[in-house]
Amino acid sequence: MIRLSSLTLRRGTKVLLDKVDLILHRGQRVGIVGPNGAGKSSFFGLLRGELLPDGGDFDYPAGMVIASVRQETPALQSSALDYVLDGDAELRLIQREMDNPAHDGVTHGNWLGRYEAVDGYAAEARASKLLHGLGFSAADLSRPVASFSGGWRMRLNLAQALMCRSDLLLLDEPTNHLDLDAVLWLENWLSSYPGTLLLISHDRDFLDATVNAIAHLANARIDLYTGNYAEFEAQKAEKLAQHQQAFEKQQREAAHLQKYIDRFRAQATKARQAQSRIKALERMEMISAAHIDSPFSFGFRPPVSSPNPLLKIEHGAAGYGGNRLLDDVSLNIEGGARIGLLGRNGAGKSTLIKLLAGDLALVAGTRLEGHGLQIGYFAQHQLEHLRVDESPLWHMQQIDPKTREQELRNFLGGFNFHGEMATGPVAPFSGGEKARLALAMIVWQRPNLLLLDEPTNHLDLEMRHALTLALQDYVGAMVVVSHDRHLLRATTDSFWLVDDGRVVPFDGDLDDYKRYREQGGRIAVGGGIEMPTASERKAQKRQEAEERQRVAALRKPLEKELAKIDAELSKLGSQRAELAALLAGEAIYAESAKDQLRDTVWKQSELDKRIEALEVDWLSVQEQLDTLAA
Repeated sequence: MIRLSSLTLRRGTKVLLDKVDLILHRGQRVGIVGPNGAGKSSFFGLLRGELLPDGGDFDYPAGMVIASVRQETPALQSSALDYVLDGDAELRLIQREMDNPAHDGVTHGNWLGRYEAVDGYAAEARASKLLHGLGFSAADLSRPVASFSGGWRMRLNLAQALMCRSDLLLLDEPTNHLDLDAVLWLENWLSSYPGTLLLISHDRDFLDATVNAIAHLANARIDLYTGNYAEFEAQKAEKLAQHQQAFEKQQREAAHLQKYIDRFRAQATKARQAQSRIKALERMEMISAAHIDSPFSFGFRPPVSSPNPLLKIEHGAAGYGGNRLLDDVSLNIEGGARIGLLGRNGAGKSTLIKLLAGDLALVAGTRLEGHGLQIGYFAQHQLEHLRVDESPLWHMQQIDPKTREQELRNFLGGFNFHGEMATGPVAPFSGGEKARLALAMIVWQRPNLLLLDEPTNHLDLEMRHALTLALQDYVGAMVVVSHDRHLLRATTDSFWLVDDGRVVPFDGDLDDYKRYREQGGRIAVGGGIEMPTASERKAQKRQEAEERQRVAALRKPLEKELAKIDAELSKLGSQRAELAALLAGEAIYAESAKDQLRDTVWKQSELDKRIEALEVDWLSVQEQLDTLAA
């Protein structure tokens, strides 16, 4: 149990928590939400022992093992696999002690027993599965940490935290550097995590799938709600439902969804998307009041022109350094199209977005732009192009110098850039604030084609909500890559699948895509999606069962052999300890005991040779078991 009693926490002069009482029980799964600056990350710092309370008490069980994701990753030369294994500190301690030449046989045997108790023999297989689930290939496991980019190093940090056999797991925005497939995998992994989970996230679908309580940090308080995020929104909305402003906002948001339902309900190809929006509308009527106090309010101005089609690619191919990621791509983006891109990590979604934006040239095929095409392109790397010594207002004036300053200030206010924040330098901005500015600049330019590559990274829940509403009302075309399923459900009408170097329409919703990934679907030779038939799935399950039986049959004698070696090592270790004790005494060095001394030294030498040979055999057998586990 974790208990906060009348706890006060300050950062500088700001009071983040004021006489807070909170109890978290073992095994509870709590989502931490609240506005930026409310103190969510500082609360984690308190739990990690990095911050001390300014008043009150903070109690937690002695010896509690806490795991959290490191924010920095040193440029190490150690492999990705070794880096993840470092997350299990107890395992690494045992391994060092097992390799300590100063230990006698008994001590070494004790450490072997502890190694077995922490499932050390399967540690590498466990780490490999974590890395695979987070999108790393088999070849990546042996690559040095220093060779990975910043986003992939954050995935390594996440894998390292998950490797720790912890009592308390602290995750601060774990999905920011993941794609949709990795998010789905992480949801499944967390569902079987046995400890207490505290999760800061702005992804409502992820929260809904992983937590059973919500801790809302705001106004120096922590209010604990039972249930997932959807239930929290409903409870919060219920408190505000009497306000007329909440009612009016609810009606506006419901109208956004109803418009899309009416537009697509009668089209057979869009029926499933319409059904998704009907469900969203039913939910929206309960939760919209929860966002009454959002500081964000903006919308897209209508485009100057609307060519149709906007953009065509015919038999296109694209890639890097002679390696083609996409081949024979033919697509047509018409006015008003609202497309979400699906596909596993590395399949080429971001490559396709760059291709559409004109940031990446075709290596084959043709790209045809409609007359008057105006692209609004958002990607995380574009945040690096902001002038950190200049203000948000300055950036807006560069793209539209003729508009009055007050009008630009009013517009920036919709993105929560007020007063000195609108006129001060960008340098101290957080990642979320820079993303808001980049989005503001795109919105102002009245694009008729939006290309959005993970637009919600670093955005809080209120900004995501405002962006969703703005995109629902946007009249141009858009193509979106996002791991935020709520955004995809609420703003797109169709999906394209990027897989095996090809781009094809995906006739289904996000639930269908999840089944597609789980069942091993594929792109047909002639285009379109092919799911395994019932007989193919049955055959696949049979093959998997046969493979499990084959592996089990191979493992059984190896495990038996390993146990036999362990028993003999333990026995020889005890004998060696007895000889060492004999040699430590004075009697054996007497003149009358010369023969006994000679025999004892010889026996010790022979035991050392036998132990060394058995350890080589043990390593050989364990390597075979590790290979089978992989």
